[in-house]
Amino acid sequence: MQSTVVGREGIPFEVQIRTREMHHNAEYGIAAHWKYKLGISGKDRLEEHLIWVRQFLESQGETEDAVDILRNIKSDLLPEEVYVFTPKGDIINLPAGSTVIDFAYAIHTAIGHRMTGAKVGGRIVPITYKVKTGEFIEILTGPKDKGPSRDWLNIAHTSGAKSKIRAWFKKEKREDNITEGKAQYERELRRHLMNIPSDKASQFADEIAKRLKFESSEDMYASIGYGGILMSRIIPKIREEFKKSVKQDDPVAVFDIPLKKNIKAPAGVIVEGIDNCLVRFAKCCNPLPGDEISGFITRGQGVTVHKSDCLNVTSSRYLDAESLRWIKVGWSENVKESFRATLEITALEGNALLADITIALSSMHVPVLAMNVRTTADRRVFVVTSVGISNIEHLKTVMAKLKKIKDVRTVERLNK
Repeated sequence: MQSTVVGREGIPFEVQIRTREMHHNAEYGIAAHWKYKLGISGKDRLEEHLIWVRQFLESQGETEDAVDILRNIKSDLLPEEVYVFTPKGDIINLPAGSTVIDFAYAIHTAIGHRMTGAKVGGRIVPITYKVKTGEFIEILTGPKDKGPSRDWLNIAHTSGAKSKIRAWFKKEKREDNITEGKAQYERELRRHLMNIPSDKASQFADEIAKRLKFESSEDMYASIGYGGILMSRIIPKIREEFKKSVKQDDPVAVFDIPLKKNIKAPAGVIVEGIDNCLVRFAKCCNPLPGDEISGFITRGQGVTVHKSDCLNVTSSRYLDAESLRWIKVGWSENVKESFRATLEITALEGNALLADITIALSSMHVPVLAMNVRTTADRRVFVVTSVGISNIEHLKTVMAKLKKIKDVRTVERLNK
């Protein structure tokens, strides 16, 4: 017979009533206890392998804190789980890193929906509190129609709690989800410089919804609102649709005006109709000689040169206030300047990788302006380096040589 009780000081402990045979088996370790329940007699290798468990338990005899002993055992044997108690003494096991929100939903879905706060050991804690083994947790609840907060999706740790929160919003708050989802959608489009004309916004949203297998844009907004899909996951597809819609429209007429080659070209760039104009290159796309480029007239800083397929160009040319500020520019025939290009190199981890990359660039007389290295847990290496390049053909030659280095897998141009 076995039972778990809680003493006057709130410390849980286990009481067992057993026969002499049961006691004998228990005293010879956990393996003997398992074998007794299965009706197995004799000694096997499993019992020998678990001798360390008995030694660990004996080493805990120096402490009088039963909760501390329990916490140490759980920490060593099950480091990925925590065991906590309800006010009635029931044990709830959760993944390590779980919060009181996860605990509430583990008890019952309705308790999670109605949660307003939590107490740990009689002390009120924030809903971001991460539970620890051996703690007594009490969930404070509100009215039945309260419902969870959207922020809980970012706080909850377990997939079970998150799915229950999403299900509640999906069922109970469709209109709110549509409003919230549409706001997120429009905010992300603005953040990624995808400006859709107001007369085309509805059609564009419908196209995105159709591509994502939704029946309408409202269904898409609702899913975004309750967390069914994340904007970070669908932004690449939205960007692809945006580029397609831009290509379908006629370019701004100013781009088609031919350049006069006899104009002076500061920094290697010819600006139509302006002599000795201040020119600077956009950091968002880092254009190189050979790229198709466009110029934007800034206030007090001359002309900023972008690649023509840069998102800043394709989006802002729809804005009436900015469309007339784009101007035709081009490369001069003899560009002698050095331009900054950023490359990302992915490779397998190797002792001489960075040395090989540096030697390869040095042998081509390519200056290294900056370098950043990141290594992942699966032994992959990401090297982001900025180098001085004369033109597109020069860049292609440099990239081709870097790809020949041992352990290098890919070489790509960033901000392209």
